[in-house]
Amino acid sequence: MMTTKFHKGWLKVTAIAIITYAIFFFLGTISNTEASIEFILDFSSWPLDGKQNYDAPTTVFLSALLGGILLGWGILIWLLSSRIYDKAPEEIRKIVLISLLSWFVIDSLGSIFSGNLNNAIANILLLLVLVGPLWKAAKT
Repeated sequence: MMTTKFHKGWLKVTAIAIITYAIFFFLGTISNTEASIEFILDFSSWPLDGKQNYDAPTTVFLSALLGGILLGWGILIWLLSSRIYDKAPEEIRKIVLISLLSWFVIDSLGSIFSGNLNNAIANILLLLVLVGPLWKAAKT
């Protein structure tokens, strides 16, 4: 049975997953640590062929921007779960769910338009992990 306690915990799992991606994108801005995000991008645009790289300064800059945006999004979800969720659990669930679905649609469409259909497919799995039990309202 999905409880509000379980939902609240899952929101923290979602926040940590997003923050982890933020850290990887931030590490992409440092020449000694860019290999980890290059691998993630290469895996996301399957097959593993080494074509995803951080050779262009604009890629490094976009990685900095994306890392910051993802960190802010992850922190927002963490704070919603820890400071506001108990006062409005259903509203917080819906807010986070809508934000995750918004990410999924834009990221997946952008992946398709940029020739990375495999990432759009992988996004389905990632969406399922991030959303987890948040699809359904918790039992009170």
